[in-house]
Amino acid sequence: MKRFLKFVLRVKTDACLLFTGTILLYVVISWLTGWADSMRFSTILQFLAISVLGVFLQCLAFTDFVFQHMRYSRRALLFVCLFLPLLAGFAVGFRWFPTGNMLSWLIFLGIFFAIFVVMTLGFEIYFQIQGKKYDGLLGQYRKQQGQR
Repeated sequence: MKRFLKFVLRVKTDACLLFTGTILLYVVISWLTGWADSMRFSTILQFLAISVLGVFLQCLAFTDFVFQHMRYSRRALLFVCLFLPLLAGFAVGFRWFPTGNMLSWLIFLGIFFAIFVVMTLGFEIYFQIQGKKYDGLLGQYRKQQGQR
């Protein structure tokens, strides 16, 4: 039960972070293009649904619940293969942009992959920093054990 509650807390936290990031991206794009001064309620619900579904796909791709012993690069590719069609489906279904316009799709894909690359690099840097931190702590522990 404790493990399940930790999982629920993680999903909730990650969904909130993804939702916040989605809203911030919408704000930036709206500001740059001068689209609108307000956001429709249905758009907020769409972004909430994407956030929740995206976190479940993230859990599927980046945890060992389903795919064990899978390399990080393959997990990232799996996530892209699952999440990009979800976003594209929302874009078509809710008419986020003129879907018949190839330039709109190129911009959509460019934004998606730019964010994906930035997020992936961010995680890589975070994991490297954490790894160095734990290597240092392990070194201190070993030194203490050797002195006894």
